[in-house]
Amino acid sequence: MRPLAKLILAIPVAALMPSALADDKPPPGAMALSTVLTHLEQQGYTPIIEVTLENGHWEIEAYKTGEKRELQVDPNSGEVLSDEPDDD
Repeated sequence: MRPLAKLILAIPVAALMPSALADDKPPPGAMALSTVLTHLEQQGYTPIIEVTLENGHWEIEAYKTGEKRELQVDPNSGEVLSDEPDDD
């Protein structure tokens, strides 16, 4: 792979990480964030555009069936606790 291609592929992951770690650490026993995101993508939430940790839950903005959604996800189980339209 050409060096420029590697850089382009790394940008989405690098852009995601600072916001994901902005609040604090996930609780002990939390699933890997990559596993949570893969599980959400398998449920049709794609693209995932923002991830933050708020009050012990992942706050995730993603699209599903063309509609922007705001999710609250349990970091230990990966369960979607809340799925609401994102009006931003």
